Amino acid sequence: MRNVRVEDHDHLPLDVLPIGTEYPPDFLLARHAHRRAQVLYGAIGTMLVETDEGSWTVPTDRAVLIPPGVEHEVRMLDVTTWSLYIEPDAVPWWPTSCTVVEVGPLLRELLRAAFDLPLDLDVHGRDGAVLDLALHELQRVAPVPLSIRLPAEGVLRDLCRAYLADPDVHVTNADWASRASVSGRTLDRRFRAATGVGPAVWRVRARLLASLPSLRTASVTDVAGRLGYATPAAFTAAFTRAFGVPPTRFR
Repeated sequence: MRNVRVEDHDHLPLDVLPIGTEYPPDFLLARHAHRRAQVLYGAIGTMLVETDEGSWTVPTDRAVLIPPGVEHEVRMLDVTTWSLYIEPDAVPWWPTSCTVVEVGPLLRELLRAAFDLPLDLDVHGRDGAVLDLALHELQRVAPVPLSIRLPAEGVLRDLCRAYLADPDVHVTNADWASRASVSGRTLDRRFRAATGVGPAVWRVRARLLASLPSLRTASVTDVAGRLGYATPAAFTAAFTRAFGVPPTRFR
């Protein structure tokens, strides 16, 4: 099913509703929640998913597993999505927090096939077999640590959201302390309590996550320079420490 609203078909007696949607560049899908669990896969482009808990960056050929009932917004950076909306009882193993996962060749082709299924799909024939196998494959996916924790509310959350939208290597703790009208020590203490890390460490991870859309088209050397790294090797080392794989995996 293509470019239809899940709300219009949620009543159907199907464990899995496959829906594909094409979005214009830089489209913001406003905050919402679904009764069903959702697999949100980006066939092309990059998605930025935000909840009260944090922010997840979903590059091409990865997916994010969204728990039922979790409010989220999604910024679509020139994205075509293939989604599965799944009855919670059909996936008792589903994660309780948003999780970015790798999508292997078999699961990708299953999602592609599901994208073309008709509304009156045959759950007892090939259509149902495609969706059943997709659920089996989803239990085998590997998580990817492409997320960052956000403060729950207040000025610290506002600072973090603004930085994620426009990361600047020149921003300092003193800049943030001034904007929050607190001392540097107070900022550090409150920020660690809210996110588990200091603000400088948080900003480094935010900049590395922000590099993912650029890595689709730009060289590692160019991206490293934009982020303020002295050499591509320094950027590659920091990226690999943060995400477990080198940036070339995302080109």
